[in-house]
Amino acid sequence: MTIPEHIAQSNGSPRISFELLPPIKGSSINTIFETLDKLMPFNPPFINITYHREEVSYMRQADGNLKPAVVRKRPGTVAIAAAIQAKYKVDVVPHIICGGFSRQETEDALIDLDFLGIKNLLVIRGDGDKITGRFKPNPHGHRYASGLIEQIINMNKGIYSEQYVQNPTHTGFSIGVAGYPEKHPEAPNLDDDLFYLKQKVDKGAEYIVTQMFFDNQVFFNFVKRCREAGINVPIIPGLKPVSIKEHLHVLPRTFSLTIPSALAKELQKCSDNNQVRDVGREWTTAQIKELHANGYPFSHIYTMGKVDQIVKISENVL
Repeated sequence: MTIPEHIAQSNGSPRISFELLPPIKGSSINTIFETLDKLMPFNPPFINITYHREEVSYMRQADGNLKPAVVRKRPGTVAIAAAIQAKYKVDVVPHIICGGFSRQETEDALIDLDFLGIKNLLVIRGDGDKITGRFKPNPHGHRYASGLIEQIINMNKGIYSEQYVQNPTHTGFSIGVAGYPEKHPEAPNLDDDLFYLKQKVDKGAEYIVTQMFFDNQVFFNFVKRCREAGINVPIIPGLKPVSIKEHLHVLPRTFSLTIPSALAKELQKCSDNNQVRDVGREWTTAQIKELHANGYPFSHIYTMGKVDQIVKISENVL
């Protein structure tokens, strides 16, 4: 089932989906299963699995010098998506990113997903590199998510990059994209950001999942601007409960978002992270309940490995 179909068939009933990170290279997939064993009782409509581009790490050599090495710290998105779908019989939504991949590598990954019966995708450009923060595409890849969407839509039409393909299969991917209620960190202004979001929808995106936000009015304003711009696909609010005190400063800096004064004051009162998690749980619970009351039954939670806190939130709202 596609994500828009899940939304349409929910008839307004509250649902929560979850986003997971692949485990660090060398770790077992059981870390994913242990998390999902706690979350599946809440009947999530889908599970997102992030994709991560290559990183440069500096390895110290025998002579004491540092040598750069390209590594992928969280591989396995396609395999994890397939394993989750097979084990839990739930729809999965792997991220497909521009960064670090050529068009051919992307096509091969999409073929694998099609063979595995995985039809839902979240298409994003991906982050910049860890050193400069700047995004640098693969020389033979896509610079923007809109180009990646075009490639996927072409495969849905049976158009592959290899011209010699005979009797090509028409894939049936459903595409979601990211939206930024407080604008993408690299966008010069909200209007420019909205222009490119509409471009992605016009090219074939069927729904939007937002970046995290902590003020529901910011989300409501974002939806209003989208509708006024002619973006009429479903918009799913993305949320993250604050879990450590450092989030008060790290999240605004990393994701270019704001922490409401009321939340900031409560976090500043906390003497340890146990109290922070209590505040974060109460705040996110209130957000979800208000979103439900205003006609947004679907909420998407970025788990970031904080499963016990998210279990309690889910118990509070479902």
